Amino acid sequence: RVVAPRQCIGSGLALALRGAVLPFVFRRYLDYSVFDALRILHRQIREHAARRCAGHPERANDVKMSRGGIREIEFTVQLLQVVRGGQFPELRTRRTVDALQRLARASLMPQETADALTRAYDFLRRVEHRIQYLDDQQTHVLPTRDDDLAWVAQTLGFVDARGLLAELDTHRELVADEFDKLLGDHGGCKTCGKAGGQASPGWDDALTDGDLLDQLSEQWPQQFRTRLALWRQHPRVLALRDESRTRLVRLVQRTALWLREGAVTEEAAIRIIDWIEPLLRRESYLALLLERPAVHERLLRLLGAAKWPARYLLQHPGVIDELASDVMLHERFDGEVFARELHERLAALKRTGEADEETCLNLLRRAHHAELFRTLARDVEGVLTVEQVADDLSALADTVLRVTAQWCWERLKNRHRTADDQPRFAIIAYGKLGGKELGYGSDLDIVFVYEDEHERAPEVYAAFVRKLINWLTVKTGEGDLFEIDTALRPNGNSGLLVTSFEAYANYQQQRGSNTAWTWEHQAMTRARFVLGDASLRQRFEQVRRNVIMAPRDVGALQREIVAMREKVRAAHPARQARTPPADAAPHAETFDVKHTSGGMVDAEFAVQFLVLSASARHPELADNVGNIALLQRAERAGLLPAGVGEGAARAYRELRRVQHNARLNEEPTQVSPLALLNEREAIQRLWVAAFNPSR
Repeated sequence: RVVAPRQCIGSGLALALRGAVLPFVFRRYLDYSVFDALRILHRQIREHAARRCAGHPERANDVKMSRGGIREIEFTVQLLQVVRGGQFPELRTRRTVDALQRLARASLMPQETADALTRAYDFLRRVEHRIQYLDDQQTHVLPTRDDDLAWVAQTLGFVDARGLLAELDTHRELVADEFDKLLGDHGGCKTCGKAGGQASPGWDDALTDGDLLDQLSEQWPQQFRTRLALWRQHPRVLALRDESRTRLVRLVQRTALWLREGAVTEEAAIRIIDWIEPLLRRESYLALLLERPAVHERLLRLLGAAKWPARYLLQHPGVIDELASDVMLHERFDGEVFARELHERLAALKRTGEADEETCLNLLRRAHHAELFRTLARDVEGVLTVEQVADDLSALADTVLRVTAQWCWERLKNRHRTADDQPRFAIIAYGKLGGKELGYGSDLDIVFVYEDEHERAPEVYAAFVRKLINWLTVKTGEGDLFEIDTALRPNGNSGLLVTSFEAYANYQQQRGSNTAWTWEHQAMTRARFVLGDASLRQRFEQVRRNVIMAPRDVGALQREIVAMREKVRAAHPARQARTPPADAAPHAETFDVKHTSGGMVDAEFAVQFLVLSASARHPELADNVGNIALLQRAERAGLLPAGVGEGAARAYRELRRVQHNARLNEEPTQVSPLALLNEREAIQRLWVAAFNPSR
């Protein structure tokens, strides 16, 4: 805490000093090498306490310095603050009790643990005060005289000293247990308050430090040894400090042991070598994996499951800390919690004068990457279905759009409204975001509209949207958020970036000389209101339903949609797989699960035709509930023969699953025509039923 004259505080000089100190205390990136340093420091403190007690057993009852004492609570809190305070600025508080609750709110410590340590801290401090009252001395050792001990017990509300000592032992055991989980030996540590996990039994006995080249055991699999042998002359390996080299050896040995036990695959073991190699200069990752065996083990499983996670982890290595939590795998994305945590971090940065634009951009990106990675981990572990993955990724995008828009508005210069006023503005999503079918790396098809009578509104909202798009797309040291596609705005890429709601409504509802095309009405079936006030949402929903349920010449609509399907097919010819599937006939055309006849695009066009042609008679088809639900509704409405809608819905779900898994593993989405024959035929039956019902 800076102590300075009032004029220095008022002028900002004191804040400038704090700004220079903060980056050294709260690291921008996770640095688990601090654990070894603090482990050594604490060992020295315990050794010092042991020397003080030699020949003086009464000194073992030191409520501050002994095992389970006040110092261990403070160490626990301060260690978590130092390691995580760079990314969780809300942890930067001086009061121990306050910090404990903030750690719990940030999910870095279970709430019950924070409450138990708070009670222990309160009790130990009150005992400490009674000890110091006795002789007015700066001491922390319990008195040995019975009458003094009885007085301490009585002033704390106990009948006698036995009750006091029993309560003291309970608190100290709890403190020591939590401290040892955090800062104890590597095996099964519970670093940063997140559930850790035990390493494979006996792995620690198998580890001996030494030169990496001497560790290429003949018992290890051949491919693993061959890949590892490339490190013999690798400059990054040769440049490692002895401490980091030792960590690397221990990680390799642990990986090899798990590989030999069958706990991980050889492909995963090779991929972790590929992943570590570019990061060797950032030695904190070696420390992180060594400190947290559970993270190391889950990382191997993730890398072994698919190729795309490995690429993502190389771009955003800091997210591997998310693997420490057992609970994380069984949760779902919660937009309200995500937004609240972001606002709390921004408020903490404002208090320390760090909330500049670049910091805000990086804060958004780190939070987004971490949350996307949580969904990815749940996906790869088989916790989520493909539909649930799409729901969570879409909800994450919605929330990021809302938070980013709010922060941009607050920082917009030359506003015609105050920062506290909500902009009269909305974001409308189309495509995969509109249909809540977003995938990893999908771009966002969005349109911006406003409804504001102020004379400066067009100018202000145009500047606002430019700033918002920049915040979403600009690449910083933490990467970017999304690619943005605004081609579905009125007049496409030649139109205004942001449109008045009235102009947007007129365009969609065919009013005036400038009106939407049929393909834009097809897109409207998947349009969804993402951001804006309730009145605008209501008006948009009415416009959308008016468009979808408008009377149409069904024959003309059919011809236009079929023609558009042919254009899409021509633009995306079914590419041949790089290696033909084993069961493919000679020269057989491969089946692209998306674009080939009987693929996903056929199902989507058929659904759009059914919605636009029949919603006036069957209003339940106007709801934006996704292709699978709409196919089922269309069959129940009698628009499809019995079994055709349900069969196409099952086929579409399976094709999405195949496409999703192929993209995760960076494989082609083309398969043998025989591999998904039933699904292809189900979609073709849907196409015939929708467009050629007489056949």
